[in-house]
Formats: sequence, C-alpha cells, structure tokens
Amino acid sequence: MSSPNPALVTQRGARSLPRLALLVFCAAYVLPGVFHRDPWRNADLVAYGVMAAIAEGRTTWLSPTLGGVGADAALLPHWLGALAIQWLGPLFGDGAFAARIPFALLLALAMVLVWYTTYYLARTQAAQPVAFAFGGEADPVDYARAIADGALLALIATLGLLQLGHETTPELGQLVGMGLFMLALAIAPFRRWQPRVAVVAALLVLAGSGAPSLALGVGLGGMLVCWRSAYDSVRRFVPWVAAATLASAALAAWLGAWHWRASWPDADDPATLARQWAWFLWPAWPLVLWTLWQWRRHLTHRHISVPLVTVVVAMVSAIATNMNDRVLMLAIPGLAVLAAFALPTLKRASSAAIDWFSMFFFTFGAVAIWFFYVAMQTGVPAKPAANALRLVPGFTVRFEPVELAFAAAGTLAWLWLLRWRTGRHREALWKSMVIPAGGVALCWLLMMTLWRAPLDYARSSRPEIEQMQHHLPAGSCLAAPAAPAVAVAALEVFGRYRVDARPDAAGGDCGHLLYRVRGLKAPPAPAGWQHVATFQRMNDRGERLALYRRQPTAAGEAAAATR
Repeated sequence: MSSPNPALVTQRGARSLPRLALLVFCAAYVLPGVFHRDPWRNADLVAYGVMAAIAEGRTTWLSPTLGGVGADAALLPHWLGALAIQWLGPLFGDGAFAARIPFALLLALAMVLVWYTTYYLARTQAAQPVAFAFGGEADPVDYARAIADGALLALIATLGLLQLGHETTPELGQLVGMGLFMLALAIAPFRRWQPRVAVVAALLVLAGSGAPSLALGVGLGGMLVCWRSAYDSVRRFVPWVAAATLASAALAAWLGAWHWRASWPDADDPATLARQWAWFLWPAWPLVLWTLWQWRRHLTHRHISVPLVTVVVAMVSAIATNMNDRVLMLAIPGLAVLAAFALPTLKRASSAAIDWFSMFFFTFGAVAIWFFYVAMQTGVPAKPAANALRLVPGFTVRFEPVELAFAAAGTLAWLWLLRWRTGRHREALWKSMVIPAGGVALCWLLMMTLWRAPLDYARSSRPEIEQMQHHLPAGSCLAAPAAPAVAVAALEVFGRYRVDARPDAAGGDCGHLLYRVRGLKAPPAPAGWQHVATFQRMNDRGERLALYRRQPTAAGEAAAATR
C-alpha cells in the first residue's frame, strides 16, 4: 500500500505566476545572445558552417561535408538552419542571425513543452495534494498550473542550459524531442490522437537530430512506464510507443546516423563527474533528490516515472560518451519537472535558504559584471581594466548605449524582484524558484549586453581569419589537410575560402597550404611550398597557424613567360 501523498497545499499556495511576469522571464532568458554576435567556437561555429555550406550549395543536403570531409549526421537541425539562411538571410543581411532565429524558437518551444508536461502530470490523481478535512486544499487545475510555473522557472534556473541552449547546434533539436516525448506520455490519459502524433514526432526528431540511441532508450523506457500504468488508455498506448521507436531506428539507419560513439570515462573520474554534474545541474539536482525522497513510495506513478525515464537515459548516455555535457543537457527538462514536485513539500527553512543563497550569489555576479564593464569603459580602476583587456588582446572598447539601456533595465527589474520576494509573498509554490531563475536571466542579460562585444571578440574566430586575409584574399583555394572541423568552418565562414581538408589535400590543386604547428617557429616548408606567414591563435598560446604558398614549377614558369 502506498504512503499518503506528501503534498500539502492550500488554495492560496496554488496561485499561478502572473502570465506577463512569466513571459518577461522567458524573453529575458531566450533573446539575449541571439542578436549581434558571430557563431562561437567550437560546436556553434561548426554547426553554422555546415548549415551555411548546405544553404549556399557547397555541399549536398543528404551528405553534408566541411572542406570535403563528412560532417555530423544530425541532418534535421542542419536543414532547419540552412532553410533559415536561405529564406531569412537576404531579409536581415546576416546569415548567422537568420540561422539563430529557428533555434531560439526551439529553446522557447522546449520551455513550453516542459510547462505543459508538468501541468498534465500534476493533473493525475497520484500527484494531487492531500484533501483537507474541512476544505481549503488547492484546486486541482490551479495546483497543476502552479507546479508547471515552478518547473519552467527551474528549467530557466539550471546552469547547464544557459550557454548550450543559446547555441545553433543540433542539441536544441534533441532537447525539443525529449520535451515532446515527455509531453506525449503526460497527455496520454487525457487525449486520444494527440499523444500518438506527439510520440512519433518526438522520437523521429531525436533520431533525425543525431540522437538515435537516446530515442531507442527513452522509447523502451516509455513502453515500460505505459505498460505499468493504472490507466487503461495509457496501457493501450504501448504499441504506439513501440512503433515510434522502430520508426526512429529506421530513420536513423536511412540517414546514416547510427555511429558507435561510446567512450566510458576512466575509473578515477568519479570526482570529476560529480563536480561537473554539481554545477551543470544546479539548482535542479538538490530539489530532484528531495523529490525522490519525499515521493519515494510513488516512484512508479507517472508524475515521477515519466520524467525520471528521460533523466536516467540522458545521464547514462552522458557517462557513456565520456561525460559529454551536451548529452547531459538533455536530462535538464526531466530534472526541471521532477524539481517542481519538490516545491509543495519544501519546508520554510529550505525555501529561505535557496532564496538567500541565490540572492547573494547572483547579486554578487551582477555587481562583478557591472564593475568590470565600468572599468573597461572608463579605465578606472586601472588594474582591473588592464586585466580584463589583457584577456582580449587587440580588442577596441566601444560604447553601446542601447545595450547599456537593456542592462540597466534588467538590473532595475532584479532589484524590484528582490524587494517583491522579501516582502509578504510566501504562499505560492513557485516562490523558491523565482530568485534563482531571475538571477540566471539577469546575469545572462548582462553578459550579452555589457560584455557582449569582448566576449564575441574572444569567442569568435573572425580576428584570426582577418589576420590571414592580409596574405590570402577571400575566395582563394586553401588546402588544410586533416584540419579540425572548427578550423575549416572558421575559414569558410569568415574568410570565404574554398577549403580542402581531406588528408591528401596538399597534393590537390589549391595554391595555398595551412598547417597547425606547435612551438615558436614554423617548421621548414614542405617540398614545393614557400612559407608566407605564421599566425598566433588568440586562445591557444601553444598553437600557431603556418601559411604556405605553392612554388611555381619550371614548366609553369616557362608557360607563363610565353604568354
């Protein structure tokens, strides 16, 4: 026999977050970082390089390449970005910005999916709070909305989603696939055809976005959850989940997305794993542990088991891929849902601890961002300004009044939020997530306004390629044998070079050759090549780029003399 439900919630505690405030939270989180920046190395630049190559017709849609070398098999997100470049690029005059638009919408869609997943899971009987003897307990719909608000705030507050969620990479498609899969299982008791469409679409999106093994794992886990369900309609949903799993496997095989990528971490890496997960999944993971403890006799109920399946599969996959944080990011939607069910069981002291820690932590972070911004703009204090500029050699400080205005508005909103939270607003379930979510949104907004220019200068490969353009004009053919994908993407995107990165590229027709070298001096020029220049990579003092020009042959010189 299961234990009593641990959730005790009054009607006053089940009030929802005002919709305008929730939309402001989401906008302040999604929009910064979309405008006025280059694709950042590494994965962001590589993905955009593939999208641009597809959009410009330099490679095929079904077998995209970078520099003649096969690229990532995550075709659906790359197609989405390529279509955005073709359709929106001419409108905005910036292909990188055009490519970011659909991925920003994917992040927003993932947030919507988490909200609705939590809402429908909280509507199930097992998740509802205990009824009071004399009434006054929360209304089921109001309770579900309040829990869903808490889940969305927990998603925004989780640190691991912050940078990776704002990149133009296939993982955004996978994130949407995970959220859509949870929603399909969540609405299965309430709808008939919608969950069937959703589960098929979710697993196909996962497989087409380069995560077929995750589609297989969550598909098998979803079948188990549905098979053990107390709802007849959910048990009848098992064949649909099975069919969707098979369809995703077939799609992955057709797209050539099945690759063995397992690389288990070393036996002495548990401490590294713990440190990575501790900050990457903060502050969701303490709340998730509390949820699993408080609802420990309800683990088979769908409001726990549905998100738990996606979390377990993503975490195991992250470990199996040598602690890949991009795979670990796919656990965050499920963690946010689980964290929300801790909120109705939190004691007042725990809630206050979360508030005060978040308040001091993010306020200190915002002050630090403002301090170094003022130092860079004014040169006072001199030492912090010099230390900051030393990290971005060659960067020229510019004053951006529009970005300053947005940063000031965000800071004022943070101060208002602190005043509101420390006032008499203690009943709402989602109250413990407001300060963490607001702090993350504030610091991200400040980073993408006050520090956007120096960060873009440091994270972009444009300054390095501009050095090369003094010696090699745009459009030139450049051999870069065995160059990493990020270098090829930088050369193609920022230099507009025609790059050949195949291992035997030096024997091709390109008139210039580029090698990565270690040490202070470039090695002797290969036979038939003449050294032109050596360039220092900004963020890697131990690595340099050596450029060579092909020497004309005697026959070529004689032919040129006769013309």
